[in-house]
Amino acid sequence: MASFDLVSKVNEMELSNALKNTEKMIQGRFDFKGSEAKAEYKEKEKIIEIRAEDEMKVKSVLDILRTNMGKRGIGMRGMKESQIENSGLKSKKMTLSLTSGFDKDAQKLMNRLIKESGFKGKSQYMDEKYRIESKSIDELQSLFQFLRTHNDMTLELSMENMKR
Repeated sequence: MASFDLVSKVNEMELSNALKNTEKMIQGRFDFKGSEAKAEYKEKEKIIEIRAEDEMKVKSVLDILRTNMGKRGIGMRGMKESQIENSGLKSKKMTLSLTSGFDKDAQKLMNRLIKESGFKGKSQYMDEKYRIESKSIDELQSLFQFLRTHNDMTLELSMENMKR
């Protein structure tokens, strides 16, 4: 029987590469000359913090970061943006919190979507991932595409450990 594991996590190596590219682009842009704009990843809290002098620069850094993340294949679905807030005398900040894993609501949503898709196979939740099994690989891949592109899905899904 063919199977794969469905996980919800951000590839941290690609994320750090996207952040490094963002820093390089900020340093090279004329509108950021002499600016303290930056985007940094805090691993323990699983957040990306964007700081700059004004809201326009914060939004520009966010746009550069999104572009670099898209080039690296990192989706924005698993990120929640905060409002731009004051962070001291002359700076503004915004945080992007990264979600990984399946909470109770996400588990219910996954089960509902799998049933809704008419999938003929087995799915079970085990240790931060879903193991999905079927007789045909094509059916597994079509279920994966259905789950990834569904409008209700708010998590970034990826496929691991594909077995034939």
